[in-house]
Amino acid sequence: MAASVNVLFVCLGNICRSPTAEGVFRKQVAAAGLEQQVRIDSCGTGDWHIGKGPDQRAVTAAGRIGIDISGLRARQFEVEDLDSFDYVLVMDRQNLADVKEIWHQNGGTVPRLFLNFADFDDQEVPDPYFGGDDGFQHVLELIHQAGEGLLNDIRGKLG
Repeated sequence: MAASVNVLFVCLGNICRSPTAEGVFRKQVAAAGLEQQVRIDSCGTGDWHIGKGPDQRAVTAAGRIGIDISGLRARQFEVEDLDSFDYVLVMDRQNLADVKEIWHQNGGTVPRLFLNFADFDDQEVPDPYFGGDDGFQHVLELIHQAGEGLLNDIRGKLG
């Protein structure tokens, strides 16, 4: 039986950045032929959007590159996620602080900034929620590059 890796993307509300990361990374994993070995999910630290679909601007931006995230539904981060996922990847320093607070109390997988897997000066995926469409495009570009780095890391773990 092949090894498997579980990846969780975390942002604030789970309607812009983390569902985009989930969709983009699913496509990258499928293109690498690893969809049977990599489980991918996303969530938010806040509870405002539980059960709701991604922001329409995120759906539109992802759709432009052939990725459909419209069926995803927001959920809130749970303490059990630290035990269920091999990678807990957060979008910005505030998300990291929020998840690390839970991690400090419970242990499990150490949360990390997602952009640590890419070569950028800034290690945060900016929240595009209050901006225009170009912010969603920028998020897609950052996520795509970090996803490639993450995929390389996972390939190393899977052998």
